[in-house]
Amino acid sequence: MVLQLKELAQLVDGQIIGDADLEISGVGGVSDVQDGEITFAQSDDYLAKAEASLAETVIVSKDISEDIESKKTLLIVDNPRLAFAKIAQEFAPQLYETNEVHPTAVIADDVQLGERVSIGPNVTIGSGSQIADDVRIAAGVYIGEEVVLGAETLIHPNVVINYDTTIGNNVIIQAGAILGSDGYGFESDATGHCKIPQLGNVIIEDEVEIGANVTIDRGATGATIVGKGTKIDNLVHIAHNVRVGENCLLIAQVGIAGSAKIGDWVRLAGQSGVVGHLEVGKNTTLAANSIITNDVPPNSFYSGYPAREHKSEMRIKAARRKLPDMVKELRSLRKEVKELKAQLREEGIDEDR
Repeated sequence: MVLQLKELAQLVDGQIIGDADLEISGVGGVSDVQDGEITFAQSDDYLAKAEASLAETVIVSKDISEDIESKKTLLIVDNPRLAFAKIAQEFAPQLYETNEVHPTAVIADDVQLGERVSIGPNVTIGSGSQIADDVRIAAGVYIGEEVVLGAETLIHPNVVINYDTTIGNNVIIQAGAILGSDGYGFESDATGHCKIPQLGNVIIEDEVEIGANVTIDRGATGATIVGKGTKIDNLVHIAHNVRVGENCLLIAQVGIAGSAKIGDWVRLAGQSGVVGHLEVGKNTTLAANSIITNDVPPNSFYSGYPAREHKSEMRIKAARRKLPDMVKELRSLRKEVKELKAQLREEGIDEDR
């Protein structure tokens, strides 16, 4: 694919300094961009690298462009990285797009297939499921009964979508993810552990991306819900009846226990977790390796275990680093006090006075 720079400028609402008719054949980072491609520079350091690269055009911010004389054609935007992402989407391949059903796919007779659906080898789709227009399903995917897939959704290889799961439009599910498996529910007595049937479902709203090997459990009763626009990294676990709000970012190896509620625009960093039945307020950030053990108000920044306000956690960590010296000083003071008491006794002075 080849696009003119003026087409890309219109896409990202950018201003061109240089040749607007340049033909752009792809995208690349400043260290690997090839002749005919476009790259971006977020800072002066990266701009220097971009200037020395093979790039035809460099995407820069308005602030940077005011101070430079470049030998490259410039595309000036508010957010260079965001503009680069949008342009890269234009050059990304449409994976698994065949507009046909592979002969090895096993599809129940009453499944409803939309227009231009692409279904790869060894896919299974259960009875009562509905597949909307322009859905792409890669090899080895299992889709259970009564599943709904919204328009333009992309399912990568070996994904499992269990029965009664609803997935919205423009959703991406990476390889190996499992949606709608049983939540972890048992009630115990002296005789053992009695399984609590997990009778709910999973609802994934529009424009969600789910990373590789993510597991999202069905509700015990009711739904486990992931809100519109949320992006989930690899190896995340979302337990039964969790409600994740809109536009959240869940980074690798996050764990959210049952019935927790995560507000809109929440960011959970890598290997962080939320204890069950808690509520995390909107626009909150949880630092990596932190565990939330109590409700968190909106607009918070928490870290540590148990997680607390980040500034407080940093003060505690700073004090903790001083502990060896404080212990040493305390021992020295105890020794001095002991010696002073001995001296007072020798002089016949009451040490309690």
